[in-house]
Amino acid sequence: MATAHELTDVPLAPEAAFGLWTDLRRWPSFIDGFGHVDRVDEAWPGEGSKVVWRSRPGGRGAVTERVLTSQSGVELSTHVLEERLTGTQTVRFAPTEDGSRVELILDYSLTRSGPFSGITDLLFIRRAERDSLRRTLRRFATEAAEEAALG
Repeated sequence: MATAHELTDVPLAPEAAFGLWTDLRRWPSFIDGFGHVDRVDEAWPGEGSKVVWRSRPGGRGAVTERVLTSQSGVELSTHVLEERLTGTQTVRFAPTEDGSRVELILDYSLTRSGPFSGITDLLFIRRAERDSLRRTLRRFATEAAEEAALG
């Protein structure tokens, strides 16, 4: 299993940052490659609930996320299934003096394997996943700053 990992600080308390992260109406503004929600369980983001979303054209396609753990203001962990990979995505929120530290981790396996899949993952895919997490967190920090400014 491979891992991509990024973190950022935001000017929101952990509870508010968690609320922003789990607000599906806000995902278009910060989730990298996000297109639209297809389906969402009423219990989202409760444990066992599921959201199915689609990326923009040429992206990840259909992405299914099923909640494994949900602790408001602390952590949200989902099982992620898409065409290219399967894995666990975890976002953690820790208090800081000025808000929260947000840590985003994707532990994944490629769904297709071949003789060069390991080296392809190491040289290309892992970097692309890390870059995607970085873009997501950068946009999330912008959204969090705007929300904090509104008070």
